[in-house]
Amino acid sequence: MAAAPTPSPDLDIVEMTLADVADAFASGVTSEALTLAFLDRIAAYNPHYNAIIVMNPQALDDARAIDARRAAGEALGPLAGVPVVIKDPMDMAGLPTTAGWRFLSAKAGGVDLIPETDSPVVARMRAAGCVMLGKTNVPVLSATGSHANDSWAGPTLNSAAPDCLPGGSSAGTATAVGASLAVLGLAEETGGSIQNPASAQGLVGIKPTFALVPNAGVVPLAGSTRDVVGPIARCVRDAALTLDVLAGYTAADPKTVAGIGKRPKGGYTSKLDRNGLQGKRLGLFGPGWRDLPLSAEATDLYARAQSEITACGATLVADPFAGTGFAALAEPTEGLNYFDARGMESVPYDLHLYLQRLGGSAALRSVASFAEATAEEDAFGPKGVLRYLHQYPVFEAILADPTRPPDLSDFLALREAYLDIFNQVMDENGLDGLVFPQMRDELPPLHGGLAINETTVCEINIAGLPGVTLPAGAYASGSPFNLIFVGRMWSEADLLGFAYAYEAATGYRKAPSLVRPS
Repeated sequence: MAAAPTPSPDLDIVEMTLADVADAFASGVTSEALTLAFLDRIAAYNPHYNAIIVMNPQALDDARAIDARRAAGEALGPLAGVPVVIKDPMDMAGLPTTAGWRFLSAKAGGVDLIPETDSPVVARMRAAGCVMLGKTNVPVLSATGSHANDSWAGPTLNSAAPDCLPGGSSAGTATAVGASLAVLGLAEETGGSIQNPASAQGLVGIKPTFALVPNAGVVPLAGSTRDVVGPIARCVRDAALTLDVLAGYTAADPKTVAGIGKRPKGGYTSKLDRNGLQGKRLGLFGPGWRDLPLSAEATDLYARAQSEITACGATLVADPFAGTGFAALAEPTEGLNYFDARGMESVPYDLHLYLQRLGGSAALRSVASFAEATAEEDAFGPKGVLRYLHQYPVFEAILADPTRPPDLSDFLALREAYLDIFNQVMDENGLDGLVFPQMRDELPPLHGGLAINETTVCEINIAGLPGVTLPAGAYASGSPFNLIFVGRMWSEADLLGFAYAYEAATGYRKAPSLVRPS
């Protein structure tokens, strides 16, 4: 067998985009050589940042297979041969899904859950020709939007601000992308887990409309009501091209029928235009949305961003939700940081569906066997990470019989109430979208028990609305400052157009200075 090539010293993979990858392939660089370069970088930096916790042993074989197809003259898509990472809770056939919990990791003394099939989103990335380098770190059961400190694999550091929270639960994906350990990655959100880590590390993240992207085969927190899968990338175009791969109906996840006919003609890059903000009307953050103030520095950064957006030709509307009753719909769950957990009552039923999908060879196939294997730290027990769900009366009935489809009528009524006000505000003000600072203040320290103070969790999670977050500068401390564009259901292409225009006008994304390996 021929010796594997070594990465070219001229191959610069730091901040590499899909356009850069295409140029490299056109110049004769192979996917195998590119993959080796990323594997070398992972070997150097991942021990410190702890982004990737399970490596894919087939990565180089997959790269060689793409090289063979390219050499044969096959027309390939923009993600073919591109090194990417996958969030741990997303099933990859033959690799463990640990959900960050020591009881679900043989390395940590637990039981490995080895799925027999890929989750639909992983299958779509595989079909697109991606080279999946490995799976990324998350907190236990993805139950926090701030960090991965309680993972069996240890904490993940923020690539942009190592002493600060990295964002969660997709901490590992954000750090892998931020540190250029991969070109892009998959993330998943129930309550901030795409937007928070993307924002915390100065990256682009798409939180899609609920049911646009399948979430079957992903360890759930609210698979029936809130969970979404989306990309984290370093630029808007890369995120848009990845959403093209992920979005759309599959029989493996029947709720995705809702998205039929909702994808844009020409794909999610169809509205990427440097003039994409010209003539648009965007609503601003205020107490009508959520009656919690921005910090003084966040207020200043937001004001500067508003000036940049108006310079791009947009009109801004102050607090369009004032007097609508929108903010009063929120009911923060007791014991959590302004987090509204409604909709997560479905988790026992969603977990039942997930475990059934693993396949006959899986170590755990029922909620009862799952509970037995994790009894020492019962997730729903008095000290468990999901103990707060007992505040909701319907949860007890769902937990008592996880095999029965749950009554979610209260949650669905809440979603409709959010959407009614949201759509009315959009109509009455002639708005094309909203633009907020994604966080109300800068990141807290990595350790200390504080949480990220965001602006759109859980409003858009409960309503099922999309959001696109992207870099918009930094605090004096160096902590990233991101904006988030929010719009109507199925408006991802519009939001990506706004984000692309702002990105083109400002160019705030910068490569972080990483801690050098010793």
